[in-house]
Amino acid sequence: MNVLTSKFRYGAAISLMGLSLLSGSTLGVEDVLNTPSVESKLASESLLLDVDLSGNRVVAVGARGHALYSDNEGKTWKQAKVPVSVLLTAVDFVVENRGWAVGHSGVILKTVDGGINWDKQFDGDQANKMIITQSEHRLAEMQLELETVPEEESEDLQYEVEEAAFAVEDARSDAQVGASKPLLDVLFSSTKEGFTVGAYGYFFKTADGGETWGNYGDRIDNPDRFHLNAINSIQGGAIFIVGEGGIIFRSTDNGESWEALDSPYTGSFFGVTGTNDANVVLVFGLRGNIYRSEDAGDSWVKIEVATESSMLSAAVNKFEKITLVGTAGSVLLSNDGGRTFTETIRGNRLGNASAIYVQSSHVVMVGEAGINITDPSGTNL
Repeated sequence: MNVLTSKFRYGAAISLMGLSLLSGSTLGVEDVLNTPSVESKLASESLLLDVDLSGNRVVAVGARGHALYSDNEGKTWKQAKVPVSVLLTAVDFVVENRGWAVGHSGVILKTVDGGINWDKQFDGDQANKMIITQSEHRLAEMQLELETVPEEESEDLQYEVEEAAFAVEDARSDAQVGASKPLLDVLFSSTKEGFTVGAYGYFFKTADGGETWGNYGDRIDNPDRFHLNAINSIQGGAIFIVGEGGIIFRSTDNGESWEALDSPYTGSFFGVTGTNDANVVLVFGLRGNIYRSEDAGDSWVKIEVATESSMLSAAVNKFEKITLVGTAGSVLLSNDGGRTFTETIRGNRLGNASAIYVQSSHVVMVGEAGINITDPSGTNL
């Protein structure tokens, strides 16, 4: 993911495409984890949820494990080799050729050849085992501490022990269901360090290029396990996570610690993006709600727009043009760094999940109708 490009997330899948929590495939969860994606002549016209650049190559991912790449700015496409058939929700290239994609069933894929071939690094079964082990370890530590604390401190700690026991039960219950939870976004800051977020509070970090992943879900204040729909960094270095219920989390230490920000909105946010200016951040989501901050999220201003379509993704070019795409064919364009927007309704009125600038006046857009090449306002070229 380009640091100035945010993407389609979980809640939008239901409102935009009517998809269930599981992949659209008719296969079972374990089947799609072990069944390679089938080559299809219609892949470029089918549901695609994210797009990014690997150098000058354009790479898109979506339904049934489809991953496509184009070496001529989106004019023609080839289908990549993918080892799973799950719905892929996000893709991110941190340097040319080296990228990651995530999707349903907790899948994380990696490519080292610019998206031509993909290998599976992680899935929801591994995530479940990790979370069970971590939860059991935390419960054991707290039970041991309870045996040694003074009586006046034991009541509060007993409550925490009970909460930890519930967490173990939840983790074991999740494992019985299987690899059912989707990952919804991915962000790498280098070829080694990266994050992925998803439904029900899924949040993982790698420090070795995805060879191993650690559970970071306990580093954010998310007791209700709200869906984490998007993660992105902005100019100035801060990283943001946004999601269900208007939650906004910010990190200023490369993701090691997180603070929950006062949110200007209680509905779901589906995307977050920076601009070319330091500390400027936009969050956006349901019913055309867009908020802008010039102080890295300390305060927010509501951006008034005419649309009530849900905004799902943003693309930013070097000239401060910002293209937001969303449901019902809505495309919003700003020429002033996100202070104001004008709307275009695409003729087919189909939703778009992601977009990226491949030239200053040339956008590749993906969504319900597959791939479209447009100008910044969303008008087909």
